[in-house]
Amino acid sequence: MMRQAGRYLPEYQAIRAKAGDFLSLCQNPALATEVTLQPIDRLGVDAAILFSDILVVPQAMGMSLRFEEGRGPIFPDPLRDAAAIAKLTLPDPNTDLDYVMDTIVRVKDRLAGSVPLIGFCGAPWTLAAYMIEGSGSRDFGHAKTMLYTQPDLLHHLLDQVTESLTLYLNAQVAAGAQALQIFDTWGGLLSTPAFRAFSLPYLRRLIGSLNKGDVPVILFVKGGGQWLEELADTGAGVLGLDWTIPIGAARARVGDRVALQGNMDPGVLLSNPATIQREVQDILLSYGPGSGHVMNLGHGITPTVPVANAQAFITATQELSGTFHTHAEVAR
Repeated sequence: MMRQAGRYLPEYQAIRAKAGDFLSLCQNPALATEVTLQPIDRLGVDAAILFSDILVVPQAMGMSLRFEEGRGPIFPDPLRDAAAIAKLTLPDPNTDLDYVMDTIVRVKDRLAGSVPLIGFCGAPWTLAAYMIEGSGSRDFGHAKTMLYTQPDLLHHLLDQVTESLTLYLNAQVAAGAQALQIFDTWGGLLSTPAFRAFSLPYLRRLIGSLNKGDVPVILFVKGGGQWLEELADTGAGVLGLDWTIPIGAARARVGDRVALQGNMDPGVLLSNPATIQREVQDILLSYGPGSGHVMNLGHGITPTVPVANAQAFITATQELSGTFHTHAEVAR
């Protein structure tokens, strides 16, 4: 589940309180390891997802970052001109982000091969949008202003972010990550011409620059259903889908070029186990027989989800999915 080590688990709340704040939790390898492992122990999910945040990379590039209750991430000094962007540095992931690599090593040791570990990062456009805006936003007006009035400056920033992310993901693989997910959370805010100019080329470059070997790359563009064919040509092995496109329709469009991940509306987890099981079955039926489907939510799990409903989602998937695969072997 996306954002699986979330606030819905009471165990997470206890460790968050121990850490003091969200960023301190991300930067404490011992506690981040415990949070990464909690869904494995509690729910029996089929993979571990590294506990971290996409915005640790801009912080490592030299930006001040804090998280505020009720507001989320804040960059007090957003990038609004060339002088601010010129102050950014290229981070060394093994020193500037060593706590992430330490967490990966610790988690891999604790997992002892029981399930794989997924690392991740934000996409270049999504990170740049936060860095320019200074916080989350409905429309990212400052970022779009730069896009349309200073496109060369935005391209310069995207170059720097892409280079930093390449180093970061390659370091995650070297530390032991067995799959990688790239989140373009704000890609869907762009028009098609803007997406093709300011997101897609940098996604292709990032994926093409990874020393990933046999480590699969999952690419998730929220609101990106209209670009599936182009996303399937980025080099990613898996496309994550939000809940706005039927997974069967997506499969018909991309064929066997990529696997698909998704795509239940996280809001379904606020209902009840019977409804959750029905929705899981509907998604499996939509995808149809055969391999190449990773069941997942269509975006991050929300903090008010009852743990029992999260468990119902996992249980329904593991009980129902075997009949849809030609080589029916369901883990766990």
